Amino acid sequence: METPGAYATRLAWVLKRLNTSENDLMCGIAGIIDLSGKRRATPAGAVRKMADAIIHRGPDEDGYLERPGLSFASRRLSIVGLADGRQPAFNEDRSVAVVFNGELFDYPEMKAELEAHGHRFITHCDTEIVPHRWEDNQEDMFAHLRGQFAIALWDERRRRVILGRDRVGICPLYWTRQTTADGEWLLFGSEIKALLASGMVEAKPDPRGINHIFTFFSLPGPVTCFQGVQALVPGHYLSIQLGADGEAARVSDHTYWQLDYPDQGQEYSGSSPKALTDDFEEVLLGAVKRRLRADVPVVSYISGGVDSSVVVAMSSKVRGSPIPSFTIRIMDPKLDEVAQAQVTAKWVGTNPTIVECGASEVLNNYPRLIWAAEGPVVDTSCAALLLLAQEVHRQGFKVALTGEGADEWLAGYSWHKVNRALGYLDSIPGLPLGKMIRRMMARRMGASQLSDAYTARAEEAVGGHNGWHDIYGLMSLSKERFYSPWMRETLAGQVPFEDLGFDADRMRRWHPLNRELCLGGRCHLPGLLLNAKGDRVAMNNSVETRYPFLDEAVVSFVSKLDPNWKLRGFREKALLRRVAERWLPKEVAWRRKGMFRAPLTSFHLEQAPPFIDQLLSPESLRRTGYFNPEAVTHWRQAYRHLRDGSLYRTSVELGLVAVTATQLWHQTFIDSSLADVPSFGGARREGRGAIEIPNGAALTNGANTRPLPLVPRPS
Repeated sequence: METPGAYATRLAWVLKRLNTSENDLMCGIAGIIDLSGKRRATPAGAVRKMADAIIHRGPDEDGYLERPGLSFASRRLSIVGLADGRQPAFNEDRSVAVVFNGELFDYPEMKAELEAHGHRFITHCDTEIVPHRWEDNQEDMFAHLRGQFAIALWDERRRRVILGRDRVGICPLYWTRQTTADGEWLLFGSEIKALLASGMVEAKPDPRGINHIFTFFSLPGPVTCFQGVQALVPGHYLSIQLGADGEAARVSDHTYWQLDYPDQGQEYSGSSPKALTDDFEEVLLGAVKRRLRADVPVVSYISGGVDSSVVVAMSSKVRGSPIPSFTIRIMDPKLDEVAQAQVTAKWVGTNPTIVECGASEVLNNYPRLIWAAEGPVVDTSCAALLLLAQEVHRQGFKVALTGEGADEWLAGYSWHKVNRALGYLDSIPGLPLGKMIRRMMARRMGASQLSDAYTARAEEAVGGHNGWHDIYGLMSLSKERFYSPWMRETLAGQVPFEDLGFDADRMRRWHPLNRELCLGGRCHLPGLLLNAKGDRVAMNNSVETRYPFLDEAVVSFVSKLDPNWKLRGFREKALLRRVAERWLPKEVAWRRKGMFRAPLTSFHLEQAPPFIDQLLSPESLRRTGYFNPEAVTHWRQAYRHLRDGSLYRTSVELGLVAVTATQLWHQTFIDSSLADVPSFGGARREGRGAIEIPNGAALTNGANTRPLPLVPRPS
């Protein structure tokens, strides 16, 4: 493992090579704070290196704040206030300073309100809202901020630093405490790469983070895959109260917002179906209008589903002309949704740009995906979205609307239906058939008896059985298949659901469906959709993604709804479909939910690039220590002989993708001697540490789909 200083030096070299007009890539923040009370100067050049490490988030300009005992940095992508939005932003007497990542969509209204209270603005940028709002409300300012954001604020008079993140986790923010010979420091950044670039943070793996990947498909936070590095949880802020000379700072974590639902039986049904549909349409249309505010052109993603289709239709109506749109063609007839997307496109009048993505594109772009995501990525469709954002950037756009969030708030996933069906079976007095079926399926797929105690604790942590436990259980089977004895021992007794911080007693008072939606909104949404599928792949290409379904008014409205308006019988997103009928062809409004997927088999093709076999070799697997080499070898050979489309095969495939992605993450950030992974420029680096992966290119290794011979299972 490299020292922090060596890592930072090499990363700076990489970034210097990438710092050309072609690769200059969105808003990002970083900083260092002295917690010792000595008001030490931050290490020379460290904050600038942190900012350079996230230049892709903000290629337009940078800005810095230097004060005794702290340094802030900002990288900015100009979207609002193009000419005068440089950060940090200050209040009138410059006693409050802010660096900011994101957008406050009600900026015009809030600016007018603050000006009416006597505040003076000197820019046209929404960042300036924050220091003025802080003057009026201090920590209560978060109740007034609407949008997607990560904030670092310095109040000189109160000697207080505030780090905050938006309600649902659209914008990321990471932090760590590091102790040196002369005291303790707190570092923060929009990406972990910024922390590593400081030269003060060593990249060490945290098995708990890998265990979260093998539980949730994602990293919902606060745990990451890097030892000592935490993700600030959505809806939280850190208060860092700096003390008097020589007095250590006080760091505290606070919740300013969390998803909540009415007690069961107290949900809202509206005065009539039409009135409720009218109300939801008005709220959603308002969210779309706010997200079209920008001083640059806005585009939209479009798929075959109702979520993005409604966003495209409403956006085009608000604009008065069809919004430019982008879609993905998965090069597999069973997964391709372009024909369905074209129905909406033709109706609206937009001509979507189509980005093609097949098994080879998924495989060849995975190193760049891992570099962007900073953790193992199990969902291969994230690579397709990386290519989609790349094309948006190539065409000169900076902002794209998407439909994420509708599935979380309105029960769009198939496991909600499965859980409902099994719940009906459990309703037979004295005969819990649903539980019996779940247990039987788990046993048939390889779950051990030891998992019963784990399951009980996992359910207790979220207020009872939850539909997400079924799909997460499918992923968790990979722990039993692939974990090494060392991983099993290290993680013994740990239940990742307990790391999520739920109020289980409160959740028990909700309708069971709302418990499921809350878990998805806390875990799947920020951990995967807004991270590896959202911010990281988009920002890696200097594209900001915006989410009308994550608007504060939309979330508030939908959370109060009667669950029957979310899942009516076995029809998901019932209320949204009634709204969609007013904007789209009926066939689109009522089309059944289809999961956006990319091929899972890419990593297991016979002629995949050599680095795949190298990463999964017994030598590399023993070097990282996470997985059992014999088990990985067996399942790589055996999985093709499992029935195509079966849950058993899907579970094995997911596990193999997770193993490969974890090895690739380790290669990228911890030890690059595992394999010869080329950079996208075609060069290859020797030795240890992270690989450099420029933006905007792709590896070119071929692959085919001939099956591997079956080998005996290891004894």
